Amino acid sequence: MCGNHRADGSPIDHHHEPVFRARPRSLPRRTFLGEVSRGTLALAIFTPTVLAACSSDSGESAGTTSTTTSTGAEGAGSADTGPDNTSLQWGRANLGFVSAYVLVRGTEAAIVDTGTSGSAPAIGETLADFGLGYRDVAHVFLTHHHPDHIGSIDAVLGLAESALAHAGEADLDEIARETINPLVGGEEVFGLEMLATPGHTDGHMAVIDHEAGILVAGDAILGSGGGVQGPSPDFSTDIAVANESVRQLAKLSFNTLLVGHGDPVEANADTAVSHLAASLA
Repeated sequence: MCGNHRADGSPIDHHHEPVFRARPRSLPRRTFLGEVSRGTLALAIFTPTVLAACSSDSGESAGTTSTTTSTGAEGAGSADTGPDNTSLQWGRANLGFVSAYVLVRGTEAAIVDTGTSGSAPAIGETLADFGLGYRDVAHVFLTHHHPDHIGSIDAVLGLAESALAHAGEADLDEIARETINPLVGGEEVFGLEMLATPGHTDGHMAVIDHEAGILVAGDAILGSGGGVQGPSPDFSTDIAVANESVRQLAKLSFNTLLVGHGDPVEANADTAVSHLAASLA
């Protein structure tokens, strides 16, 4: 469903080429079980699942991510993200039941979400997969204020001393840090468009790279069994608004979907989200 447009409807050139990605990093089993014992594993999902195995409306094949290996990365490829030809790379810090993501352009990185408390080392290992460290982090994006997404914000910003932090304006009171830049949607940072996706929380944000075709959705969309699910009504402030945010995301074009819970969808992701949106009440 390649619509060649931004969230505001303006046209944009784009293409879905293979994208660099680093292998996922996981917390040690003891750390993960410790988080569960403190009650942080509380994700119940009852919404329909839509698999990503269907073919794209644009006729793109399901195998657009390369399986060859590059230094420090699995699934290596490239994506032109603009006139400077700076490729976008992504890596997943798999923290057990939630994920944080590292996005890399050249020698600079951005982090999307910081996981639960104690996640900074795993995120740092994901940075290291690209030959980078916290000193190379320019931005930290928080998709929303829930503790499994902001639990390591203080530790991450303490290590990434030069990074600017960003979060949805309506969530800032819950995050309770004075040094976070408020977002309302439509801003462009690190070559990414900021997308207002309220409903799961009032200030929930997603980010998208239109040229590379990569959407980082936070908890606006969940992954399940290789496909996608809508946000959980049990953990959303307003499920009707959250479902509307899914329908707005379904209007965009992207090949790869990175989610807070569940596995990424690495091919024909926009088609899967389009079918999900059509299934929501």
